[in-house]
Amino acid sequence: MMHSSATTARPQPTRELSAAGTALGAFGMVALLGLLALVLQGLERQSPRVGSVYAGWAQDASDSPLASLRWFLGDITEPLFYKSDLAALGLLAGAVLAWWANRRRIEWAGSLTYGTGLWPWVLASASLSLLLSNLAFGWMLDDGWQPTFVPFVCVAPAMVLLFGSGWRTCITGAVLGAFTVTPLALLFIPTVSEPLGLPAVTANVLAMSLGSVISFLVARRLKWLVPRQPGPATAQHRPPSSSHKPVLRDAVWAARRVLKDFTETHFFANELAGMGVILAVAVAFVLNPGLPSYGSNLLPQILFAQALTSAIGIVLWRDWYRDGGWAATYASVVSVAPAAVLAFAGSWTGTVGGAVLGAVLAPPIARAVASRLPEGFHPVIGNTAAMAIATAVAIPVLGLLPH
Repeated sequence: MMHSSATTARPQPTRELSAAGTALGAFGMVALLGLLALVLQGLERQSPRVGSVYAGWAQDASDSPLASLRWFLGDITEPLFYKSDLAALGLLAGAVLAWWANRRRIEWAGSLTYGTGLWPWVLASASLSLLLSNLAFGWMLDDGWQPTFVPFVCVAPAMVLLFGSGWRTCITGAVLGAFTVTPLALLFIPTVSEPLGLPAVTANVLAMSLGSVISFLVARRLKWLVPRQPGPATAQHRPPSSSHKPVLRDAVWAARRVLKDFTETHFFANELAGMGVILAVAVAFVLNPGLPSYGSNLLPQILFAQALTSAIGIVLWRDWYRDGGWAATYASVVSVAPAAVLAFAGSWTGTVGGAVLGAVLAPPIARAVASRLPEGFHPVIGNTAAMAIATAVAIPVLGLLPH
């Protein structure tokens, strides 16, 4: 079941993907991003340290309009563990380029928001929900980091995909997301994550899942929300042409799929947006390694782990992509893999182990939960539940290994 369950525009292969071609493309992209990670590590020592560092950013956001704006933008890429205003601008620039190309039926740009044409409404609702979260709970930043980012990637965009465009849907999803997901995250961090010794991401994605359940229960009773009817797939979103050699075609598809996984959590699912956020956060790291990824200086390891977990998942669960199918191979990209890097200070055990465990655990759990959801409940519920479960299992297991 797709991240977007309400669309027939699915840019997936219609025949079995070859193991060789899929592996070639997926791990070829891992090699490229691994090389980028090595370059970033080398450039870290030569960084000019331009601008501020992450430490103190939260407190400054309570007092400075500029710092609060940068915090708001950083929230857009915090689901990827980047927290960078420059990375957010790169993500949005890539998505805008893809939107422009889609409007002109330019095939190389790939699909955006599953070919629904709803990307502007997805972005508007998610941004409004994020703004409400910051306005309602930003005063707590005086005490340090708070999960103000959480509604950006769950309820609001999912509502748009299920109920279509329009300000009623946009505002309803934004309000429901901001006032269910953020409070639950604030509750679960001290009562679930901290007592169990788990990363905060466990509480955040659990809040996204339960907040989405509550929001869709409410949405079923709102008469102005009517499920939209999916439109037919356009030419640019049909499966790749079979005129290419199968292995090469599958390799290209898999490489692009890895890039898509970097923006699947935003409901963009587009390779240009993926390239935009990766390149922009790389620039942000070179300018000042003390800002992205919570000032951990571990962005190179996080990027590599994210690419690796996506590639392993794509190869492992490639049969689920057949005939317009889908797999939550992105789930570990925004949970287990980066959380393991941070939890174990970038060790090889944490980096590779987290990538492997996340790829093995998260997609099948997401599929199992999403397939059991009633009609009218978006599969994001299953995807985020899988993130919470997989992280809660993987981090303690990796903690038993030498680092």
